[in-house]
Amino acid sequence: METTQCLIIGSGPAGYTAGIYLARAGVEHMLVEGALAGGQLTQTTTIENFPGFAEGISGFELMEAMRNQAKRLGTPMQSAIIKSIDLSNRPFVATLDTGDTIAADTVIVATGASPKYLGLDDERKYAGMGVSACATCDGFFYRKKTVAVVGGGDTACEEAQYLSSLCAKVYMIVRKDHLRATEAMQQRIAERENIEVLYNTNAVGLYGNNGVEGAHLVRFMGTDREERFDLPIDGFFLAIGHTPNTSFLNGQLELDASGYIITQAPTTATNVPGVFAAGDVADPRYRQAITAAASGARAAIDVKDFLQ
Repeated sequence: METTQCLIIGSGPAGYTAGIYLARAGVEHMLVEGALAGGQLTQTTTIENFPGFAEGISGFELMEAMRNQAKRLGTPMQSAIIKSIDLSNRPFVATLDTGDTIAADTVIVATGASPKYLGLDDERKYAGMGVSACATCDGFFYRKKTVAVVGGGDTACEEAQYLSSLCAKVYMIVRKDHLRATEAMQQRIAERENIEVLYNTNAVGLYGNNGVEGAHLVRFMGTDREERFDLPIDGFFLAIGHTPNTSFLNGQLELDASGYIITQAPTTATNVPGVFAAGDVADPRYRQAITAAASGARAAIDVKDFLQ
């Protein structure tokens, strides 16, 4: 069994930044990267809203740079997945998919949150080529273009509202006959002239040669009123929610109604002393690379203070 003062679980901006800060603080630590080193950001083509890159940078390059920086400063990393962890006693004991175990005095959970998809093959086919799960991240690339947002809740309405300030036209694809968003949010959508809501509509596919050029839609699917049609669009945004990656915790940390880890503001501490959470796994609101990195720094500082 390996031992360490701090175990970092996850390798996105939060995890790598936590490693950088702990390394510079002289705190013994170890980072387990998970199934995808660098996290979901490695799947993003161009990032233009991360400070310091005037011409933008690819998600893979940004994460590779963070990883290399953490390694250079002395963060040990393992390419493995943590299958389970016992948080009932300190030191906490994590079990990896390799069968190895790690005992740690403190833990930083930085496993992120995975966007929900419709399950269409075309979503994978056009990933980074017109399909996105973050309007704030990618909306800029669709200035004065036509896009569609899938979803009918507050998040979808917020995404559509944001995109309407950039795009010529925004369609909302809503499978129900109404929006689930709050009345105030519905009113804002109604007031935007370039937002059109397509009710009782399901997206069943996408098409295009070198990227998304349109969506295959079905209105009143499965009824005698079923109608199939194509909608020309340049971008396809998923806004049907995220799933925080917390299943390996087996209910040992306090979560909110959506499954995000609850932290004790203004710190990153959880309800278990010695366990901290950083990045999207504890952030249902912002979900940005820069805020994840910032929370990774905060978590590392919290760990140092806790150990002292």
